[in-house]
Amino acid sequence: MAETGILPEGQAVELLEGEIYTMSPVNSPHASCVKKITRLLYATLEQHAYLVSVQDPIRLDAHTEPEPDLAVLRYRADFYQHAHPSPQDVLLIIEVSDSSLHKDLTIKLPLYAKAGIPEVWIVNLADNTLAVYHQPANNAYGQHAIYHPADAVQSGCLGAFNASEVLS
Repeated sequence: MAETGILPEGQAVELLEGEIYTMSPVNSPHASCVKKITRLLYATLEQHAYLVSVQDPIRLDAHTEPEPDLAVLRYRADFYQHAHPSPQDVLLIIEVSDSSLHKDLTIKLPLYAKAGIPEVWIVNLADNTLAVYHQPANNAYGQHAIYHPADAVQSGCLGAFNASEVLS
């Protein structure tokens, strides 16, 4: 759509259930948090078993292609060159939320559950908390926990780590 002039070139957007949503600009706290989590993922995950995707599309279905802040993907030798990852490729999605918190919780989280993404994190920058969601069924997650900086986090994908590695 950007190529045909429907969308302004360079405008950050994502497709959610057939609707185009403008993405908020990335501010310094948001960018810093993404860097912290990226460092944690690279330090924790086996590099030859997983890929870390940063702000790239995930194709949930023909009408939904969100661009989460981070995703942990099953390793593929072609690095998904010919197609964006689909739900069966995704082990973990991470959304860093400040101005996007409402959209992340009410629109994107149910879409991730519907697609069967096994684990989703939502980092709430305003409250300095990390919400970890597990057990997707229908359009919701059956289990979730909220962590503060002093808490030990249990992740299905990463195992145990300290929330302070992600939160300020």
